[in-house]
Amino acid sequence: MQIIRTLMWIMLTIVLVAFIAMNWHRAPVNIWPLETNYLQLDWPVGFIALVFFLLGFVPMWLYHRAGKWRWQRRISALEHSVRATAVAPPLATSTQLEAAQQQSEEPTT
Repeated sequence: MQIIRTLMWIMLTIVLVAFIAMNWHRAPVNIWPLETNYLQLDWPVGFIALVFFLLGFVPMWLYHRAGKWRWQRRISALEHSVRATAVAPPLATSTQLEAAQQQSEEPTT
């Protein structure tokens, strides 16, 4: 499973680098409206795509990690409670009980 995940990250990196390399033309980006015009920056299109991809990806990734962490804590708490309430093993095994029963049934001479 780890190899598939690694291959997927490599493929995503290749596609992203190729996209950025093919789209390195500058484009105007309106950042903030001013009284007469906009605060405008000329950024490469690939950089704009990367920034907005990260703006969408990072919050969802953090939300996923927080949910996973919460579920791991709940599962470990439940496992701990099950271990704490588990029935203790019997003091004697069935073979020991059978041997004791046979000794008590044997007639004394």
